[in-house]
Amino acid sequence: MRISKKRSLVALIATAAAVTVLGAGSGQAQAAEPSKAKVEATRAKPDPTFAATERAGSKGVVSTEASRGALATVQARISDYVTRNGTKYTFGTYSDPATGNVVLDTDAPADLVKTLTSAEGDKFLPTVKVQVHDEATTDIYQRRDDIAPFWGGAGLLASGAICSTGYPVQDASGNKWMVTAGHCYANGTSVNTESNLHNVGVVTGRALASLGSGPIDVEFLAGQSYSGRVYKGGVTSSLSGPVVGAGTAYVGYNNYCHSGRTTGEQCGHTANSITAQVCTQTGCKFPVIAYTGGVVQQPGDSGGAFYAKDSNGGVWIRGHVIAGNSTTGYVEPYTQITARWAVTAVMG
Repeated sequence: MRISKKRSLVALIATAAAVTVLGAGSGQAQAAEPSKAKVEATRAKPDPTFAATERAGSKGVVSTEASRGALATVQARISDYVTRNGTKYTFGTYSDPATGNVVLDTDAPADLVKTLTSAEGDKFLPTVKVQVHDEATTDIYQRRDDIAPFWGGAGLLASGAICSTGYPVQDASGNKWMVTAGHCYANGTSVNTESNLHNVGVVTGRALASLGSGPIDVEFLAGQSYSGRVYKGGVTSSLSGPVVGAGTAYVGYNNYCHSGRTTGEQCGHTANSITAQVCTQTGCKFPVIAYTGGVVQQPGDSGGAFYAKDSNGGVWIRGHVIAGNSTTGYVEPYTQITARWAVTAVMG
């Protein structure tokens, strides 16, 4: 969906300031705050050479008019099918950077796949191979506790569903929100840490394909303090890295990371596409980042940060995870969020 005007998140918040902090004053929260405050006082400097290193990953990527056209055709056909028939089957599509072939992950029956990928009536598909993987792609549901100011990569709990925090954003006035996946919770839901001890905020600005919000999967938590840091290490880690930049991912770069409550921090991901499409139970999202390699996100990691790390340990936000299967992860790009709303990532 083409966005012609950025929208302010402030207009979407009615009572964010009224949120109660659960567990405030408990011994656990008071004991943890000093160490976190000390970490907050430390600011990392971004590696000035990192952007060129990341961009260099695109060298050798096969991207031709035919490969781009074939991908667009298949994605359009899938979108039309899902619009007309609903979300019974799932689809993930992207262009293989090594060959230019169209890759299709789906649990749809063979006859439907044949129709969606037929070369008939298209000028590009006759010359581009379609690689079909028999894989169901699902929204990711499921670091265990956190305290304010809240960081990315931590566990969330509400309405019986577990997700993860992504990264904080702010507007020009300094108002801050925490990003997570839009398929996690309904607007107005009060969301706690996974331990259920602390309140992380109230859902606002929910945007999801199946709700008619366009081909996107994002929502924002409001009403608490949020810091530009992302948990690193294992699922019970208290270590973090500072956010030092945010922007587009680069196809071919092979050391992206994600951070979430189920798998912790996992790196070694290769971005195969930044124009992928993923269609799940909550509709079709496009454009999204498709990645393979390393340990792919798992249920509960949904909403968690997707990023690269420079030589100084600085975190470069590229998006938040929204769906995946056993081989491929799909990510809502940061560039889609900043293009649609008048917000930027909070630096750490």
